[in-house]
Amino acid sequence: MMRTRPLKVALLGCGVVGSEVARIMTTHADDLTARIGAPVELAGVAVRRPDRVREGIAPELVTTDATALVKRGDIDVVVEVIGGIEPARSLITTAFEHGASVVSANKALLAQDGAALHAVAEQHGKDLYYEAAVAGAIPLIRPVRESLAGDKINRVMGIVNGTTNFILDKMDSTGAGYQEALDEATALGYAEADPTADVEGFDAAAKAAILAGIAFHTRVRLDDVYREGMTEVTAADFASAKEMGCTIKLLAICERAEDGASVTARVHPAMIPLSHPLASVRGAYNAVFVESDAAGQLMFYGPGAGGSPTASAVLGDLVAVCRNRLSGTTGPGESAYAALTVSPMGDVVTRYHISLDVADKPGVLAQVATVFAEHGVSIDTVRQSGKDGEASLVVVTHRASDAALTGTVEALRKLDTVRGVASIMRVEGE
Repeated sequence: MMRTRPLKVALLGCGVVGSEVARIMTTHADDLTARIGAPVELAGVAVRRPDRVREGIAPELVTTDATALVKRGDIDVVVEVIGGIEPARSLITTAFEHGASVVSANKALLAQDGAALHAVAEQHGKDLYYEAAVAGAIPLIRPVRESLAGDKINRVMGIVNGTTNFILDKMDSTGAGYQEALDEATALGYAEADPTADVEGFDAAAKAAILAGIAFHTRVRLDDVYREGMTEVTAADFASAKEMGCTIKLLAICERAEDGASVTARVHPAMIPLSHPLASVRGAYNAVFVESDAAGQLMFYGPGAGGSPTASAVLGDLVAVCRNRLSGTTGPGESAYAALTVSPMGDVVTRYHISLDVADKPGVLAQVATVFAEHGVSIDTVRQSGKDGEASLVVVTHRASDAALTGTVEALRKLDTVRGVASIMRVEGE
């Protein structure tokens, strides 16, 4: 039986994503009503600049007092798309305290304080949904949290930032340098005026923390995620990758240790074989590769950012939360029962591609090989080229720990015959 009294929604933020949420709520109102079982009504929109014209939103709905809006008591669901830590954290907490469930797209806040927010939501019997916080429109949080709830996930590896993938794809396909590719991304609107959060991996690290927590039923905070940006990736790195049949992507990798007792979460550039599904992800698209015991290998692919794609994920959560509201139930909350240890980067085991500038004379290769052996790092392949007394030495290792590789590189730098370490890159996906 259809309920005629509408469910009231408060929207915090009306930028690129928020305006799309409001538009879809209006244009798809009849469909949303049929899917939910009751009408949904936009009851208020909190903004910082009230004088800006917002097409399709009645001026009387607009307010600068977000706190008063979430305290109203008649609000059923608060949609938070303002981002950042404060005032978002306080507003979400206040919403729970005054009887509203929350849909959020705030990856930074959830990565830092997700456990505390889940606790407040549970205390007040309310929902906290955040599909839009990771990978835009791609259905990912709910499949990992619900569809794979009966499975054991061992690894989640993906491209979760469209800006960085566009830049690296452009460098790969055209031979452009980093700055040239970044300039094009900025001109096309893929990169912000200050791209630091994207290119230095902060955005991807927040998403990795959220994914790891859900996949491994363990609390993983942003501070637990190793982060390395992509600003040092060069055209020469891509040339080396192509020689190995690889390309380079900025990856978020969350994995369970072989003994099952610990997990790691990291973000960094890596070479991946062209045969791997993630290698073919082009432009500003995102994709996440999940490996589990029973389901095997799964890949989720689609647009990872933008107003409409992100709003799609927000509206999906809104429908789910509203359905829960009508039935008097709540969806899944935090699952952290496993409480696995989050290991440091030094424990991570993978392959490495190391490019060295060395003296072009007899015995150099033997010296370098000895250093690798002394630190327990096995060499897979070596390639040397050079002239006029200088040479380039490229070493690809078998799997080794990050700590062992770090010690190896420190020792290599002390050799008189090693002029410098041109680049170090991990090799993943094999």
